[in-house]
Amino acid sequence: MVIFPNAKINIGLNVIERRADGYHNLETIFYPVKINDALEIIESDKLSFESSGLAIPGKIEDNLCIKAYHLLKKDHNIPPVKIHLHKHIPIGAGLGGGSADAAFFIRLMDQNFNLRLSIDKMQGYARKLGADCAFFIESKPVFAFDVGDEFEPIELDLSNYKIVLVMPDVQVSTAEAYRGVKPAEVKTSLIELIQLPVASWKKHIKNDFEESIFKNHALIRGVKADLYQAGALFASMSGSGASVFGIFDKTPDLSHLEVDNQVFYDI
Repeated sequence: MVIFPNAKINIGLNVIERRADGYHNLETIFYPVKINDALEIIESDKLSFESSGLAIPGKIEDNLCIKAYHLLKKDHNIPPVKIHLHKHIPIGAGLGGGSADAAFFIRLMDQNFNLRLSIDKMQGYARKLGADCAFFIESKPVFAFDVGDEFEPIELDLSNYKIVLVMPDVQVSTAEAYRGVKPAEVKTSLIELIQLPVASWKKHIKNDFEESIFKNHALIRGVKADLYQAGALFASMSGSGASVFGIFDKTPDLSHLEVDNQVFYDI
């Protein structure tokens, strides 16, 4: 069976405080978008993983799908599987691609082997793999808080807009992003601001990672400026970057963008 893990964008991201455990409390809006990987599992005589498409860095044993398999194996009598992942979601983009793959792997294992896992149970496994991983179990718009793994459903439908995502040829590590951020309490929560008209988000909704990352990566800053120049109602870096998205009321002309940028339309 094949399943298609989708990416997400962050609409706003406020880093509120550093926790005693070294993580950060934050708030953000997760919104699913139509950039997809393809994930297939086949029952096999041994556990294996192979990939195609974009190159996936790191060791196979560190892949989140493999880690998800071992989590499930502790509690369920599941057979070994052959995992094939075709990678299309850009890596190091702030789009949650690796987390999506792991969450969809849990869903696929539940379907294939009749594990009868509840949504809460699947989210519980996913939370052990990454802060945003649990979001992808349902992949519906949410207000996310704490370390980004607690959710409150929201009504948000951007289907009447054109969303364009640009992935510049830049890599930004999560560690770099957090080094440059200054945690601060927010005056008005994103759960309230997201209810404003999209055209007014530019004045009220921000991503706390942008200030320091834009100083160090002019190309990313330039992409956001280009999106606004092309008529975006709202533009922002997603998560800790490096991707930047724009929300338009019609399909924009982005022919002026740098040729090395990867552009996804109508996501």
